[in-house]
Amino acid sequence: MRKLLEFVEFLLIKLFNRLDKPSIENRILIGKILCQQLKNIEKPSSLSEAEFKIFSQHGEDGIIQYLIQRIPIDRKIFIEFGVGDYRESNTRFLLVNNNWKGLVIDAEEKCIKRLRKYDFYWKYDLTAVHAFITRDNINDLFVSCGFEGDIGLLSIDIDGNDYWIWDAITVVQPRIVICEYNSVFGKDRAVTIPYEPSFNRTKAHYSNLYFGCSLKALCLLANRKGYMFVGAESSGTNAFFVRKDVANGIKPCAFDEGYIESRARESRDEKGNLSFITGAERKKIIAGQKVIDVITGKEILIQEL
Repeated sequence: MRKLLEFVEFLLIKLFNRLDKPSIENRILIGKILCQQLKNIEKPSSLSEAEFKIFSQHGEDGIIQYLIQRIPIDRKIFIEFGVGDYRESNTRFLLVNNNWKGLVIDAEEKCIKRLRKYDFYWKYDLTAVHAFITRDNINDLFVSCGFEGDIGLLSIDIDGNDYWIWDAITVVQPRIVICEYNSVFGKDRAVTIPYEPSFNRTKAHYSNLYFGCSLKALCLLANRKGYMFVGAESSGTNAFFVRKDVANGIKPCAFDEGYIESRARESRDEKGNLSFITGAERKKIIAGQKVIDVITGKEILIQEL
């Protein structure tokens, strides 16, 4: 089924690339056709079979559509933070294809100002807020914007305190949660960076590799909050979780089986230039940085992982 989706997507993209000015409308049309193809997936071997990209960074758009076709969602509301100017995001296709209501938050004021100038901002029910998120302000931000209770989806991607922020969220109970994990930390240990309210990925370590948490740490947190891990998208960036009481037949995935190592070569040298380091060499660069083992609560060095 995955090969069929890829073939259909390939043909559609080829078709629209023949146009002089491929438009947002054409991309959305591709997405609508691919959504229909998702209905033919009954028992995927992994979430990657449902992947396609319209506005998401990788294949998240397709996975989200696959999940919302199967999970009962009463309040079609999403929250996403760490969105930049929203040109690339996990929820924009939900907004324009499914007409969901949403809240997006980003720490860069210029990005939020740019977002508010797009025509889709007035065409759809979207609230965009400029704020630097901490575990102390996250719930108040949601409530002040009128977002509480049972919602459809929450997407977390702030390249830093992701674990601590999800842990702190109590005022919304999303049915689907998407959260970025750091595959450089490996699949065996449940670790996260220590909480630092003003954490900045680049300032924390020049390599840009020291951020976030391991997949195992997210899975343990998810289970404690009433969610099950259902898989990761194929780039090894985002993990997907479904609230257990609404799983509706969707099967859980073991974290060690669902772990995917990222192949992205986004490391930087001390001058800020891409260094293209890959594999285990990435962990060596940040070996002296500290992480918290969320099971024991102890602080350890990455070289001990």
